[in-house]
Amino acid sequence: MKVILLKDIKGVGKKNDVVNASDGYARNYLFPRGLAQEASDVNMHILNKKNEADRKKKLEEIEAAQKLADELKGKQVKMSAKAGAGGRLFGAITSKDIAAEIKKQLKADIDKKKVVTETIRHLGNYEIELKIYPEVSTKINVLIVEE
Repeated sequence: MKVILLKDIKGVGKKNDVVNASDGYARNYLFPRGLAQEASDVNMHILNKKNEADRKKKLEEIEAAQKLADELKGKQVKMSAKAGAGGRLFGAITSKDIAAEIKKQLKADIDKKKVVTETIRHLGNYEIELKIYPEVSTKINVLIVEE
C-alpha cells in the first residue's frame, strides 16, 4: 500500500515522502498514530500543491537573501573599543557585537549566528563573512578603532 508520511519515521522515510508499506503496518500503526495517510489521488494532488508552494517560498527567500547580500557586499562597519598597549583590546569584539553594529549602521537585520568570525582582540581592519542563507554569503569590512 502506498502511503504519504506526515512525520519523519526512522527506517521508513522522511516527512512528505511517498513510500510502500505493508497493509497491516499502515492500517494498524501508521494511520491510527497520525504518522501517514493513504496516497490517494486527492492526497497526492494536495501533496504536490504543497511541495510546489514550499519550493516557491524557498526561491523567494533565496532571492531576498541574494538582494541583501548584494546590498551589503563591500560595505564597512566602524566600531570603537578601548585598547591597551600594542592595540590589544580590553575584552573582545564578538559576532553579537558585529551584528548589532550592522543593524545600527547599515540598517540590515543580521542574526549573530550568521556572522562568521573568531573573536577579535586587536585593533585593525577585518574582513568578515556573513552567511545570509545556506547558499548565499557575502563579505564586509569591520574597522576597529580606539575610543
